[in-house]
Amino acid sequence: MKKLFLLAIVLFIITGCNEKNEETEGKEYKELEGHWEGEIQIPNQPLNILVDFQSGEEWTGTIAIPAQNVTDFSLTEIVANEESVSFQMPLPGQSVQFDGKLEGEQLSGTFTQNGQTFPFSLRKGVKEDKGDDEGDFLSIETSTGQLYGELLLPKKKGPYPVALIIPGSGPTDRNGNSQGGAGNNNSLKLLAESLADKGIASLRYDKRGAGKNINAVTDQSEMRFEIFIDDAKQWLETLEDDDRFTDIAVIGHSQGSLVGMMAAGAETTEAFISLAGAGQTIDYVLEKQLGDSLPADLFEESQTILGQMREGKTVPDVSQSLQGVFAPDVQSFLLSWMAYDPSEQLSELDVPTLIVNGTHDIQVPESEAQLLKEAEPEAELMLVEGMNHVLKEAPENRDENLATYTNPDLPLADGLVEGIIDFLNQHGFH
Repeated sequence: MKKLFLLAIVLFIITGCNEKNEETEGKEYKELEGHWEGEIQIPNQPLNILVDFQSGEEWTGTIAIPAQNVTDFSLTEIVANEESVSFQMPLPGQSVQFDGKLEGEQLSGTFTQNGQTFPFSLRKGVKEDKGDDEGDFLSIETSTGQLYGELLLPKKKGPYPVALIIPGSGPTDRNGNSQGGAGNNNSLKLLAESLADKGIASLRYDKRGAGKNINAVTDQSEMRFEIFIDDAKQWLETLEDDDRFTDIAVIGHSQGSLVGMMAAGAETTEAFISLAGAGQTIDYVLEKQLGDSLPADLFEESQTILGQMREGKTVPDVSQSLQGVFAPDVQSFLLSWMAYDPSEQLSELDVPTLIVNGTHDIQVPESEAQLLKEAEPEAELMLVEGMNHVLKEAPENRDENLATYTNPDLPLADGLVEGIIDFLNQHGFH
């Protein structure tokens, strides 16, 4: 991988598990407790990190990597004593370990990821309150804890029509940014703000394992696609029971398109919008993406793995370079995702539907939108010229296209919001 924690394919990493720490020695080593700031000393690109430790019956801790949009990621296996301090980041399919020694207010040692080792150093500091929790939040209760969603209301007096905005795959936050990426694009935040300007409220939420929902995670081996569907259904029920809102639209981006079309229904939803959603099962979309990004030998291996998975089998032996996509404990989740054909699901959805895709989307091409349109001829199809997967105008060139994924200053593509508003107005969202 070219960059530390760079996701192999933006679309397909699911969140890591939040394992409880085992009993550890050195629980009374209180000097470790508190906020630490420093860097992993990668040649030519030192990586700033922020780490917080809390003592109790077991040590707990979190790490933030601002440059890669990692916020409050839970640490595991924290051991602290006079001889050493060690802790792990439970990234899917990867071994990420910190081993160091505490000397006064300095914690330094080695960082190891998949066999590569770099020095790290941390200094005791004071945590800055950045007001990350500002905003109006709703919550739902799940078996793994509360999930939070940010509500954005128009400035005018309600009640309002409201849109549930469902994010794409991976540890993606409510703003459309992926933890582990090199920066933010804020696509879903910009969409929510644009809707509010037009008089439509919105609720958008962090995926499990991201943002405010970082700790509401399920063990990797037990994660299934249906959990995402159940979360979306709960959010819809919450909006349905809220007197501030009238009509409800579901807007699903990327993976969220399939989640949304399966959670929506005539009893809770007056309109559905698919943003950059696939039209065929995810294994075929994934195969195309891997073919565009992998060398021949790894692509051949990925095809073999997908062939086995299409037969309902899991593959225990996976090359290290493909662990980010096909780690053995991720494969059950992928199988549960592959079980749903978006075209079949959309044909069964009996609400007004708008299918949106960009002509420069290098992850989910416009041909996927055409498949959805064929499956549901009554749906409206809107192709936004020059728009890419993160809803920004972008060149066709792959590297230049991907550069927009980390530029929050770029506006949404021209015509996107206008088309969405026109569709919603046609169906009573005034």
